[in-house]
Amino acid sequence: EPSPYLPAPKDVEIYSYNFQSLLRWSPVLVENGSVLYTANYRTGSYEEWSDMGCAQTPQTQCEFPAAIRRRRWTILLRVRAELGPLASAWVHTPPFVAERDTTLGPPKVNGVNSSPDSLVISVSPPFTPEAGDVLQYHVSYWENTTSPTEKKLSESKTLLQIGNLKESTLYCFSIQVQLKIFSGHSLGQQSAPECHRTALS
Repeated sequence: EPSPYLPAPKDVEIYSYNFQSLLRWSPVLVENGSVLYTANYRTGSYEEWSDMGCAQTPQTQCEFPAAIRRRRWTILLRVRAELGPLASAWVHTPPFVAERDTTLGPPKVNGVNSSPDSLVISVSPPFTPEAGDVLQYHVSYWENTTSPTEKKLSESKTLLQIGNLKESTLYCFSIQVQLKIFSGHSLGQQSAPECHRTALS
């Protein structure tokens, strides 16, 4: 029976970046004593709640246990506050599917080689790919002039070549990754622009 005297946690949300996910919430403040929290999970196909490994913790966040780090599973979470014999009502999250709901960060730029007419960029994905992942890198690039016009190219390999450039000229680029998912595509964040000069022939 939830206690009317102990408020439930507020601002309960799932934070998920590059498939690393955690449940977090705002602390419940009381006059005396320290509040502890318990979080549970269940999957969309199973009615039984399981312990997330965060039972009676003073922390206001809880990482997903390995058992539910599956990209396509529907995950439901709940958390409540506890103080001595008192427990608050449970607060439930909306259904979470990592593949659809995680934020993909920008790819990592490992290096750039310049020739007189091209830049070759070596990148790696922002998360560890799983077998069967289809990734595409979208490159926006522009000549660093007063009125830059942006061009785009898309590649599925991690060595990206921007060709047909002018020699000894400064070009800037930004890259984002796109992951093909069950329901379409998930587009990642843009990398910070980087500028490199092409070589002199």
